[in-house]
Amino acid sequence: MSTIQVRVDDDLKSKADALFKELGTDTTSAIRMFLTQAVAYDGIPFEIKKFNKTKEMKIMTEDEFLDRLASSRAQSKEGKVIDADIAIDSIRNKYGL
Repeated sequence: MSTIQVRVDDDLKSKADALFKELGTDTTSAIRMFLTQAVAYDGIPFEIKKFNKTKEMKIMTEDEFLDRLASSRAQSKEGKVIDADIAIDSIRNKYGL
């Protein structure tokens, strides 16, 4: 067995510990999972890109979401629809996905 030592900010460590505890694991196990996935993917197991706040998605409350859903259903009944592929492309372009 090998040991890896990494220095991180105390606040980052505390937040990571709390997050992984909520997920039912610990930071050491999460790091081990990351390394296992990196080897399996033969690279970083997730996309690395610069966060662009101008393309940030708005978080909605449940009521806002239900209102938007009702509005969408009403528009659909009025025939105001677009092809799913066009909608998906539009979302990908808007949020850089």
